[in-house]
Amino acid sequence: MQSIVDILSNHVLIAILLSWFIAQAIKIPIYRVVEHKWDFSRFFGSGGMPSSHSSMVTTCAVMIGALEGFGTPVFALAVAFAMIVMYDAAGVRRETGTQAAVINQILKDVLINGKQISEEELKELVGHTPLEVACGALNGLLIAVIYLSILL
Repeated sequence: MQSIVDILSNHVLIAILLSWFIAQAIKIPIYRVVEHKWDFSRFFGSGGMPSSHSSMVTTCAVMIGALEGFGTPVFALAVAFAMIVMYDAAGVRRETGTQAAVINQILKDVLINGKQISEEELKELVGHTPLEVACGALNGLLIAVIYLSILL
């Protein structure tokens, strides 16, 4: 029972989840402005502005640094983890989305025996641009700072 209480009172975890929630919620109005239509499924989707992955790992690193010390090994680990996640979001995952767009175009253009190869398109919005990653990191920093100012 104490474990559940510990989890529910873990300020780092609470701030990380809050950071994810806010980043995902922000995607909906940004998608509306850019695409001129509402898509509430963006709340649960990956990719898009801002990067919730970047927001979460930035919040994690800042919270750990503030609560445990910026000179601790656990803060260094959190920063390394954040850098890997953000690099992956803007690199590998972004390239996956680019490849999906090309494959989807091929599927639309190429027919086999008068039928399309597949009617199901690959998910193109899986990665982030560097700007989306940076905005996610900024969102994460702001959430951590605001949370810490309330906590401390």
